[in-house]
Amino acid sequence: MTEPLQLGPLPVLPLRDVVVFPHMVVPLFVGRERSVAALEAAFVRPERDILIVTQRNPRTNDPLAGDLFDIACIGVVKNIMRLPDGTVKVLVEGRQRAKLGEFVGEQNYLTVHVEPLIQADEPAVDDAAAQELRQAVRAAFEVYVKANRRIPPEILMSVVAIDDASQLADTIAAHVTLKIADRQELLALAPPYARLRRLTELLGVEAQTLGSEAQRRPQAARPQQGQAQAQGEGGEPQDEFKQELEELAKQIQEKKLPDEARQKLEREFKKLKMMNPMSAEAGVVRTYIDLVVALPWGTYSDDKLDVLRAKEILDADHYGLDKPKERILEYLAVQQLRGEVGRGPVLCLVGPPGVGKTSLAKSVARALDRKFVRISLGGVRDEAEIRGHRRTYVGALPGKIIAALKRAGTNNPVLLLDEIDKMSMDFRGDPASALLEVLDPEQNEAFVDHYVDLDYDLSKVLFITTANNLQAIPWALSDRLEILELGGYTEPDKLQIAKQYLVPRQLKETGLAKAAEVKFGDDAIETLIRCYTREAGVRTLERQVGAVCRKLGTKHLSEKPAKRKKKYLVTGPQVVELLGPEKFRRQDAESHDRVGVTNGLAVTAVGGDLLLVEVALVPGKGHLIVTGKLGEVMKESVDAAMSYVRSRAHMLGLSKDFYQRIDLHVHFPEGAIPKDGPSAGVAIVTSICSALTQIPVRCDVAMTGEITLRGRVLPIGGLKEKVIAAHRAGVKRVVIPKENERDLLEIPKEVLADLEIVPVEHGDQVLQAALRLDNPASFLANPTAMSRDDLGIHEPVAAATH
Repeated sequence: MTEPLQLGPLPVLPLRDVVVFPHMVVPLFVGRERSVAALEAAFVRPERDILIVTQRNPRTNDPLAGDLFDIACIGVVKNIMRLPDGTVKVLVEGRQRAKLGEFVGEQNYLTVHVEPLIQADEPAVDDAAAQELRQAVRAAFEVYVKANRRIPPEILMSVVAIDDASQLADTIAAHVTLKIADRQELLALAPPYARLRRLTELLGVEAQTLGSEAQRRPQAARPQQGQAQAQGEGGEPQDEFKQELEELAKQIQEKKLPDEARQKLEREFKKLKMMNPMSAEAGVVRTYIDLVVALPWGTYSDDKLDVLRAKEILDADHYGLDKPKERILEYLAVQQLRGEVGRGPVLCLVGPPGVGKTSLAKSVARALDRKFVRISLGGVRDEAEIRGHRRTYVGALPGKIIAALKRAGTNNPVLLLDEIDKMSMDFRGDPASALLEVLDPEQNEAFVDHYVDLDYDLSKVLFITTANNLQAIPWALSDRLEILELGGYTEPDKLQIAKQYLVPRQLKETGLAKAAEVKFGDDAIETLIRCYTREAGVRTLERQVGAVCRKLGTKHLSEKPAKRKKKYLVTGPQVVELLGPEKFRRQDAESHDRVGVTNGLAVTAVGGDLLLVEVALVPGKGHLIVTGKLGEVMKESVDAAMSYVRSRAHMLGLSKDFYQRIDLHVHFPEGAIPKDGPSAGVAIVTSICSALTQIPVRCDVAMTGEITLRGRVLPIGGLKEKVIAAHRAGVKRVVIPKENERDLLEIPKEVLADLEIVPVEHGDQVLQAALRLDNPASFLANPTAMSRDDLGIHEPVAAATH
């Protein structure tokens, strides 16, 4: 029941020929000045409450206290919109019956004290009689709706699941065309069951009146009506309904159900037997019973707890991904040692697109011999998508979790919640909050779906989630997840994946494997990787392999059968010939040392990449210009780097006021791409120092790290992706923060074998490792004893600025 509103002096909105009931939402057009003033006064009140009362005489233009009925409805002003002609369109919702008291105030609108219309005591009604009365009024309303074609049939669905007698009476009364006196009589009847009885009588009279009007219609329309009536009164539908009820009763009896679920189904089944089989309510109840019976209560598949078998399956399906595989095998080992299946972890596979997150979840299901069900959460904004809709709504459905278990047919599937970071929220609720109960092992053994409205055990489900961006997952939700990060693949990894998985699959899917023997050379696959794809995963690579296979198949069938080759060897030049010009230019490091140009490292949505930092000096007055579509954090990194360089000016052989005679421009190429983050700090420092001292930066060095004002180099994230990008670009030396040394264990050994990793703690060490110096060890070591010539600085800064 709705909580009573505060019953103080309320603005009064008089209405002509309209009676508003509680639970009724109605749009109104208001033109009288006093009524508009009352609406505006109500709209600024904290509760936006207003008294909606009907006039005794609709012809009265300026009603006073005596012109209004004594019983009214307290409503809430939902929205107000002024129209060009001066009238006001308003949306109001009825909340509570009230009795008019004393009129007060001298405003330009009526204001009155109101008293709640308390439900007077009525004779006690037992449950069976109450249910029978509700069924009677629903049946009478159904007959009325069928006779009155102006009421859409969907209205029946909205009253089917309303159990509250008062709400049921008001909802039906709001849709029935009655005289004002009859509607006002229903509004004044506070006892709900007395109201239901009176409403049933009025519905019968109205239906009879509509039936009499139908008899007076032209005779041409009667054959169709008679035919429809014959179909409704025939014996076969009733017999079929009885058979369905017997079948349903048998299913309920044979199904292994918890006591709560069995009792609920028996109540619903008893209700179904009392209904008209052709009624809309019967369809709703039948659908509910079918769903609950179809759920896999207590049905579990047998797990194959064999670690060796699982390892073989995971290795056969996926190349690499050692960390996720190891964690999955640990879970299986624990279950195998226990000899039973306990609560499983909630794994979250985080990584760029195309690295194998979804397919890995499928392999887990195959290794466990469990059913696999995938739920896509991308774009989900409604909490009801997770928890389901309440059955009071038209077209209500269970949530995605319950629907997935019904599809699986077992209570312990592997349930993949895909793209968990792509959910959003709006006025319908926050689905991420609804997932908190689902993914919490301490709570999900009694998960309640709003549609099913029963406790359901999810504790044996193995949940696996996937995401591209860990930061987009709400903190409370990520706290319940065990995060497993899947980094991008290296070029050697992609080569092996293409040879072992992608090429054979595409040859089979395109039918080329049946027509000829086709082999892809390593140079062909490397050309596809470097020149036709730019990604951390292999999804685009597989599409390009498929494109080569299709074009090769077309070329094969274009020849006469006698001239068709039996064997094909695809090479790099043939790939370019088949696919056309290269789509991507490989991001290689600079081939020559340059002044003011440094190779930074960044992480993007498709993996790591080189991030060039360019600095130029021009004559000026000390302005610092920053370009390249940068975020706030990156702009602050430039300011911090400049302050650090100024603090080391004397050690670099620069005058204290050097910055007052020049403008310094820091630019990050590819200006259309947004960039942000603090990890380019050391690269910015290096470029600025190189430009000021005219010492070139080594072209075979790349670096990453955050810089502080004191020159400390702080740790960063995404080291694996950055080092792989440096290796791919042909860099020989990578400068990293000292505190990131622990992350080197995650980088493939073949990548580290080709690189010189230089851990640093201070910006001075970065400059020694990156600048092309004659004597790096002595650079910045003892500036007071060294001249610019000792440092390898042969051109003065002033000359560089002119």
